[in-house]
Amino acid sequence: MADVTLPSLGESVTEGIITQWFKKVGDLVARDEPLFEVSTDKVDSEMPSPAAGVLVEILAGEGDTVETGARVAVIDESQSVATSSPDAPAPASSASSPTPATPAPARLVNEAPTNGVVVSPVVRRILSDGGVDASSVRGSGPGGSITRRDAERAVALGPTEELVTPLSKGRQRMGAHMSVSSQSVPHGFVVAQFDAPIFERLREQGALTRDGFAVSEEILVTVAAVRALGEFEYLNATFDGDVLTRHRSVNVGLVRALPDDGMLVPVVHAAAGLTVRALARRVHDLDERLATRDLTTDDLMGGTFSVMRSPSAHTVLVAPIIIQPQVAVLSLGSLQHVPVVRRPDGADVIEIGARLALGLSFDHRVCEPVAAAAFLERVGELLTGLDVESEL
Repeated sequence: MADVTLPSLGESVTEGIITQWFKKVGDLVARDEPLFEVSTDKVDSEMPSPAAGVLVEILAGEGDTVETGARVAVIDESQSVATSSPDAPAPASSASSPTPATPAPARLVNEAPTNGVVVSPVVRRILSDGGVDASSVRGSGPGGSITRRDAERAVALGPTEELVTPLSKGRQRMGAHMSVSSQSVPHGFVVAQFDAPIFERLREQGALTRDGFAVSEEILVTVAAVRALGEFEYLNATFDGDVLTRHRSVNVGLVRALPDDGMLVPVVHAAAGLTVRALARRVHDLDERLATRDLTTDDLMGGTFSVMRSPSAHTVLVAPIIIQPQVAVLSLGSLQHVPVVRRPDGADVIEIGARLALGLSFDHRVCEPVAAAAFLERVGELLTGLDVESEL
């Protein structure tokens, strides 16, 4: 006979409550198979059987509080799974226990380990109801047995099979180019935030040009950035080896995401001198041909500076990777309406105002934070000073 005792359940834990028996008197038990569940003030645990045989006596029922080290059951090791048969007589039980029925072979199959994983009836039912194969669950119990919590966690998480999806050609090209740029260019990044009442004026004008083209924050900022580049020529440049080539023509690349296929950067060539209306027309043409995949190679070549618009209405700002051989890329945050402190008569007044964050990723070999910040400040000044009505 083998006594089943309540083992030590951790430091400072001296007793536990038997919450559930997974076996009843007369059932066959395998060694290390979960036999009962005990609850303490710290954790619920499934206790493994210390021996193989037939459970002949249960000394502590469900709901009983038991001290660690106390006997809770007795197992007859002389009757094991290997030696038992349907015709074997039922084992003797204590006077307080009901006469057990002869174990049926079907129950032995039901409680046998699954692919080497010990599974109790309760755990098996949880996994079965949740559609989870026991062989796919890693048990945290003694001997690798699956506890009730393991089963509940596996069902809650759902299928864990990994999905292997090949990258599209576009994403492969994007990844290769961005990897080279991030590894070979010492990136710097500066952020500035500006009052943007110009967007309120734009909304009053209908956000359309006279010939019906939409005007966005991206278009207004791009106009201001192109004009600022006339004063910061080293940012409208390309870097090759130890040579920086400053370009007289400003060719602005506009970063565009492609659904499930990376991104493309169509270029507005010769953008210097364009009005808001003219730039809106050019951008509309590029976006239309991007949507129909009618862009030509020329539309994607020759960029000297890039602009990345906010990818969503709640994106604060993106720190983009520089598109080599360019040396800078300007990013827009989403337009935010926030409380703004103004001093119209020397006293602080809180009003609702529009604020826009601009960021500049720059090549540290040709620029430094002070110069990058000066460029952003100039973009903000030119943006604030745009005459929206005449520009549309």
